[in-house]
Amino acid sequence: MNISKKISLEFRKNHSIAELLGERDNFIKQIEKNFEVDIFVLGNDVEISGEKQNVENAAGLINELTLQINLGQKLNSQKLGDSIQIMESKSILKPHEIFDNYIIVNSGKKIKARTEGQKRYIEAIKNNTIVFGIGPAGTGKTYLALAMAVNALKSNEVGRIVLVKPVVEAGEKLGFLPGDLYDKINPFLKPLYDGLYEMLDIEIFQQYMEMNIIEVIPLAYMRGRTLNDSFIILDEAQNTSPEQMKMFLTRLGFGSKVVITGDITQIDLPEGKQSGLMIVQNILKDINGIEFIYLTADDVVRHNLVQKIVNAYKAYEDNAAGKPKLKES
Repeated sequence: MNISKKISLEFRKNHSIAELLGERDNFIKQIEKNFEVDIFVLGNDVEISGEKQNVENAAGLINELTLQINLGQKLNSQKLGDSIQIMESKSILKPHEIFDNYIIVNSGKKIKARTEGQKRYIEAIKNNTIVFGIGPAGTGKTYLALAMAVNALKSNEVGRIVLVKPVVEAGEKLGFLPGDLYDKINPFLKPLYDGLYEMLDIEIFQQYMEMNIIEVIPLAYMRGRTLNDSFIILDEAQNTSPEQMKMFLTRLGFGSKVVITGDITQIDLPEGKQSGLMIVQNILKDINGIEFIYLTADDVVRHNLVQKIVNAYKAYEDNAAGKPKLKES
């Protein structure tokens, strides 16, 4: 049975309901498609019709989007999708509370938290000396750490950024590869470069590299160093041994901040070898100034098509697993 619900929206004088509709009503169409409802707009009145629960969910989202607009938070397709995901995940925080948390990088560009977990992660980095960001791929743990590092550098909170990664694929024995150290490790550190290219002009990035303001090194080369006045990121930390993790953490110097990121479901170490990231959680969990942030599937931010591809593959695999096998004659 279809039940209609009518809601009224109040906009500040400097805002228009056109912001809610989107170009060519694209935002409203996206809401209609997602919640399987019909939406009719006349003036500042919005009428929603469809199944009761769908109508209530769509009305809740529209009220939230209206609040975002009235708070001056610019609405776009990505933010609309994130708002839907946050509300469907039953997050304690409302989308507008999450989007209010952002990091300023080069030329005033803002990188914003897109989930409740990402907001907690950013706040943890601000408030602690050492932060562990643990979660699956796509949760933004490395990207947000890079943004915080660039922000700290631009704000003169640190003098340099040091990016570290265990090069498991080459066993950290890089001598057989051609070129200098940069050439040898470049393929393994490319995801870090990609993030920095988005936050810094290429010319500035190259200048910082030449001046060692930004340094990228394999984990093995950290031994014996003490890093002061630095923002240090250890990426793919699930691929460290317990000894390597201890060695890395004891490189911490005065005025420095450390972020360690990793995904404990994607350990590439040889079979039977323990991950330093797995062990360190029990060793350091009660020390002030160190915080562990655990990101989950609810914090994965993906292109809509990627999510559809993942769901399609899961449905295919579930269907294949459920098919009875043919009996052998």
